[in-house]
This record gives sequence, structure tokens and C-alpha cells, in this order.
Amino acid sequence: MLEMRAQSAPAGRHSGPSSLAYNLAGIAVLVLLLAVGMAYLVDELGRSSRIPAPSLDDADPVSQTISGRELSIPAAWFRYGEQIRDGFTSQIDLRILYAPEGVETPMPVDITLLPRSRARASASLLDRVYLHQFADETLDGVPGLVGKPMLASNGYAGESVWYDALSPNPFVAKCEQPLAPDGAAQCVRTVYLPSGIAAVYTFDATILQSWRQFDGEMQRWLEPVGAW
Repeated sequence: MLEMRAQSAPAGRHSGPSSLAYNLAGIAVLVLLLAVGMAYLVDELGRSSRIPAPSLDDADPVSQTISGRELSIPAAWFRYGEQIRDGFTSQIDLRILYAPEGVETPMPVDITLLPRSRARASASLLDRVYLHQFADETLDGVPGLVGKPMLASNGYAGESVWYDALSPNPFVAKCEQPLAPDGAAQCVRTVYLPSGIAAVYTFDATILQSWRQFDGEMQRWLEPVGAW
């Protein structure tokens, strides 16, 4: 009997560490399963929160009135969620995809709609402001447009203006070089739409290569919603 007790004692002492190891292994498996579950949850939430690319076929219109004109704009076109509401407004910020014929990769164009009194058309600024700020050299790279750098000494460092010198109502865009080395140059073009609303277009400078199609593409997006 004494021998049996002596032999059973070590067995009882060894059960503690093995039980602890088993518990730790179980906790590790549980933590792993929770981590995998969280990863799936985050991925699913990311999928559900992604904003679909704007399309001319979009529905779910939002009715807004600007400059006395009522527009019906698909909710997916708005850049800012807080603007997605019916009613009167003094500014509408949209984002559409520029994809004219011959352009392989659609490019985003930001459009800000404003009352005419709050904006100056780029074509009018060409004669009144830009021409007096041009440097002597001329830039190349966009067929059909004249590119002129602006005087850095007057506060326009890194900025240039591209315009059609042959048209009485020319295409004009003012562009700015990126601050970051890996950034892309951005251009701004402001026009008065036939509706009387002003539109400020902001876009990647590479779009200048298809500048002849630009206004026609903007009309394709803005006319159906009543802005053109």
C-alpha cells in the first residue's frame, strides 16, 4: 500500500504542467479563430462600404436646386455624403469618370457646380489675368494647345496655362505641378454652362491629351441631370 501511494504521488504532481499546456494551447487556438473571424468581418465591412464608381446609368436621384434650377443627380455621383439630401444648395461637389472614345483607362474628374456669380470662367481669365503672367518660354506636349509657364516671381511657381489659341471661345486650363515627387499634375478649368450654372472641373493633367473631347464628355454627364 505504501508503494502504491509513493508511485501515485508523482503522477499527481505531473498532471499540473500538462493541464496548463493544454489550456494554453486551447487559448491559442481560440485567439487564432477570433483573429480569422475579425479578418473576415473587416473584409466584409470594407466590401459593403466601398462606393461604386459613378455611371451614366445610375439611379437613386437626389433633387437639388441651385441658382434657381432644379437638378436630379444620382447619389453615387456626390463626392461628399453630407451633400446627399434634397433641397436648396449653393454648391454641389460631384465626381464622374472621363472615358471618351479612344481613352482606354477612365479617369476621375471632380466637378463643382456653383452660382455663376461665384466663379470666373477660365476663358475670361486668359485675357484679363493669365496673359500678363506668362513667362517667355513655351511648353510642348499637348497637340493643339499652347502651353505657357507662369512667372514664379509673381507667386505662380510650378503653374502653367494651356489654351487653344485659334478659338474665339477657347479651351483654357490652368495646371499645377505636384508637390510630391510621385504625384500627378492637376488642372482646373472653369466654364459657364448654358443653364447659367458655373462648373469648375478638376482633373489629372494627362486628360489634356484628349482636350477636344472634354467639353462634350462633360455635357454627356451634366445634361441628363439638368445642369447643362
